[in-house]
Amino acid sequence: MPHRNAPLTETGRLRLARCIVEDKGPLRRAAERFQVSPTTAQRWADRYRRLGEAGMTDRSSRPHASPRQTQTRTERRIIKVRVLRHWGPARIASLLRLAPSTVHRVLTRYGLARLTHLDRATGRVIRRYKRARRGELVHVDIKKLGNIPDDGGHKVLGRQAGRKTRSGTGYSYLHTAVDDHSRLAYSEIFTDEKKETAVAF
Repeated sequence: MPHRNAPLTETGRLRLARCIVEDKGPLRRAAERFQVSPTTAQRWADRYRRLGEAGMTDRSSRPHASPRQTQTRTERRIIKVRVLRHWGPARIASLLRLAPSTVHRVLTRYGLARLTHLDRATGRVIRRYKRARRGELVHVDIKKLGNIPDDGGHKVLGRQAGRKTRSGTGYSYLHTAVDDHSRLAYSEIFTDEKKETAVAF
């Protein structure tokens, strides 16, 4: 996927390269037409000459070699401490005398879950259950919300006037149902939370 600020998509690169290579158009004019620098236009034209249409795709920016990458032995020690002690990057870094950013990068590279996603007792990843079909399981919850008086409460009228204004006060009850499979939510507001109202909802 091209960078969101990139002036050329793969199709645009191909058109630019063909304009220079096949149509023999001037490099600077082609660069101006496609709103890129002459250096960029030259790079895409050269790649088109070497690789053809396949050369217009994005390449990985990852270096061919990473001589300063953390050693495998150190990575294993980081992972061992994480698995056995369930520590975060800062504590592991302190124990192994490394930078916390290095430890975090290693944990991310190996796909180790965040501590918040782990069960503290067992260290296993918490798996969220999900039903196979819609409507198989529906979660229902009720939230009690205080009503604001018709002409405003004490935040608008001040404490004394707000206490006198009691019309429209009380509570509303937001009934919400969430389908476990699709996570679709549906809500309605009622004046009470009695069993008859909840069952009807």
